[in-house]
Amino acid sequence: MFTGLIEEIGTITGLKKSDNSLYITVKCSKVLDGIKIGDSIAVNGACQTVIEFGNEYFKVFASSETLAITAFSLYKTGQKVNLERTLRLCDRLDGHMVSGHIDGVASVKSISKTGETTVFAFDAPAMLSGQLVKKGSVAIDGISLTIADIEGESFSIAVIPHTLENTTLQYLKAGSTVNIETDIIAKYIEKYLLSNNNITSKSTSVSMDLLERNGFL
Repeated sequence: MFTGLIEEIGTITGLKKSDNSLYITVKCSKVLDGIKIGDSIAVNGACQTVIEFGNEYFKVFASSETLAITAFSLYKTGQKVNLERTLRLCDRLDGHMVSGHIDGVASVKSISKTGETTVFAFDAPAMLSGQLVKKGSVAIDGISLTIADIEGESFSIAVIPHTLENTTLQYLKAGSTVNIETDIIAKYIEKYLLSNNNITSKSTSVSMDLLERNGFL
């Protein structure tokens, strides 16, 4: 389990394909503190197991399933990635509950400025639309963020300068692909509501009316 608060920006220094899988080597420093083989590190939001590490790097093995769900297959040597170690039970949960299990990818629709705030708009997969709620939480490349607005299958976030400067959001541009993990609580609510109303996510999405009829409002 993670919080979505990025500890460090790492750099991919090695990519080695193996059948439909990928060995990824990441240069870093802070997240290596206390690390051991078998520990988990979120790499752009995807929970990965450390299989090797040294003074300034760690290596993970991304399976075919991971490559199919995430943007990992698009990565190149030199790419910057967000890194976070797992949450300790004694820590404050300053972000939100992030599992490290990516739900899909989204593309950057536009980037604009409103004063010192940077607004990113994303086109998300239709299957995730029911799990995205205005003012709710979403993890984008592992970063805990609040959804500012939703329009159809697009949503936007408003990013403060500190978050922009300390995450890989600063490197995004229109057309960039990012990993998305929706709020785990939203997933459970959607599953309960759709099952309780004998409907499927293909036929409808969670609405305010649906929430009210089931006692959530």
